[in-house]
Amino acid sequence: RRAHLRLCLERLKGLVPPGADAGRHTTLSLLTRAQSHIKKLEDYDRRAVHQIEQLQREQRHLKRQLEKLGVERTRTDSVGSAVSSERSDSDRGESRVSGLRWARL
Repeated sequence: RRAHLRLCLERLKGLVPPGADAGRHTTLSLLTRAQSHIKKLEDYDRRAVHQIEQLQREQRHLKRQLEKLGVERTRTDSVGSAVSSERSDSDRGESRVSGLRWARL
């Protein structure tokens, strides 16, 4: 049992970064450093989760803006194409009229 406990403490020592009291290798100091390290990791994890949530909100907002711009662009394109088709119809009419004028002359 003691050998297993010692093995586990050695593994823990390899996982926990050395602290300011690296000269002291007591079980208590190792467990205290491990506790501190775990708290730092949990803090880092909380901040990372918060940042992910914030980025997801920003992404949703930007997607909505992009969709809104896509709808506006579609409307502009459809109005622009309607104007373009009207111009091409009038151009065709003028060419027909001018073609008729040439035929009459």
